[in-house]
Amino acid sequence: MKTLLQIDFPFPGPFGEGMTDAMKDLAISIAEEPGLIWKIWTEIPETSEAGGIYLFHDDASARAYLEKHRARLEAFGITEVNAKLFRVNEALTAIDDGPVGPA
Repeated sequence: MKTLLQIDFPFPGPFGEGMTDAMKDLAISIAEEPGLIWKIWTEIPETSEAGGIYLFHDDASARAYLEKHRARLEAFGITEVNAKLFRVNEALTAIDDGPVGPA
């Protein structure tokens, strides 16, 4: 079953174009993660927060990525990481045109 991973954490910036420039290589690396279908990058400059919404083919891939990403964030000095894993109801999501990706 596909799994949605939601992550957010305090982030001092940069945001917008600065984030794009600074994180491009990381985005390319994330695109190659096993089991990843897609990621949406999120940011709230006003409250200094960032994160992402990820869709994985399965729970095991999502959990493995979360463990790897937590370690990466901790290496950057970010220890307050909020994460949730959700099972995706693909039938209902498809009715509402949700991007559940390939089967």
